[in-house]
Amino acid sequence: MNPEHLKYTKEHEWIGEMDGVHAVGITTHAQEQLGDITFVELPVVDTEVKAGTPVVTIESVKAASDVYAPAAGTVCAVNDDLEGQPELVNQSPYEDGWLFKLEGVDASELDKLMDAAAYKAYLKELDDA
Repeated sequence: MNPEHLKYTKEHEWIGEMDGVHAVGITTHAQEQLGDITFVELPVVDTEVKAGTPVVTIESVKAASDVYAPAAGTVCAVNDDLEGQPELVNQSPYEDGWLFKLEGVDASELDKLMDAAAYKAYLKELDDA
């Protein structure tokens, strides 16, 4: 189940406010598609990103995949725990497996993303296709 308070992209990223900044990660669906995650290449703190640009590379036993910024902002933190424990993304994609945090996110950009109900409907469309 996807947390209700987050916003979602069609590329299966999530974003949500956490202590005045916005945490970003991948959804349960995304980590299931990737399989066992073996490596996460995180961005450099203070990097400015634009919505839709690749920010993180995740490697798994199946493939390598880019994670895109769901909104523009400046990377203000990365999840250093993933360097030694990339499997946290599989085990806890919405809590311990967050990837990076953004500051300076424009709230109007978040309005363009899907809420939990819309994302659930989107997943159903993909399953039915």
